[in-house]
Amino acid sequence: MDKILRGFEHFQSDVFPHERDLFAHLAHHHEPRAMMITCADARVDPSHILQTRPGEVFMLRNAGNMVPAYTTAMGAEAATIEYAMSVLELKHIIVCGHTDCGAMRAVLKPELAGELPAVRNWLRHASCARRIVQDRFGHEEEEIRLRRLVEENVMEQMVNLHTHPSVASRLLAGAVSLYGWVYEIGTGHVFAYDAGRNEFRPLQPGMPAQMLPRMRTAGNAAFAD
Repeated sequence: MDKILRGFEHFQSDVFPHERDLFAHLAHHHEPRAMMITCADARVDPSHILQTRPGEVFMLRNAGNMVPAYTTAMGAEAATIEYAMSVLELKHIIVCGHTDCGAMRAVLKPELAGELPAVRNWLRHASCARRIVQDRFGHEEEEIRLRRLVEENVMEQMVNLHTHPSVASRLLAGAVSLYGWVYEIGTGHVFAYDAGRNEFRPLQPGMPAQMLPRMRTAGNAAFAD
């Protein structure tokens, strides 16, 4: 805790004074460029990975970067997504998984969450991804299946986004683009889903938005503005 407190002291004494104008602007303006849905894992730091400044990326974080399908039992994820689409009118949504994901490992091996009823219940939102990996890659070694599960889970959550009315409406209007990413912790690389090749490829500058081919979408603006 001492390290955390020292970090805050450094922020107040050295960092904030140099960015006083930025925070004065942010005190009354909230205009992020994109929404990022990613895991709560402490090793995944979106602002560090993307080198963004405060106010640039609207975050939704939870165990396993999940997007529960839209239902009458709406929770925090649905409310956050609705706000991002209907109020902030964000043009880009990034769903970002990561390697060595503890949530995905527990999806792959349910016994790991045996004494965690809330976790077990939450992980059901990756049930489709788990079934796909079991059926297609069940013969592979565990680490290979885990990587496949991380990728399939990103795509499953992108599918779930389409069930949210605020997202579906903007997709049909060409007002929002979806991106599926996997962040590789050990190398710092990001792999983006390429719909044309139906695979995750290393993210390259200027890479256009890639959407799942089975989704009904309209619009593919690049994440550039």
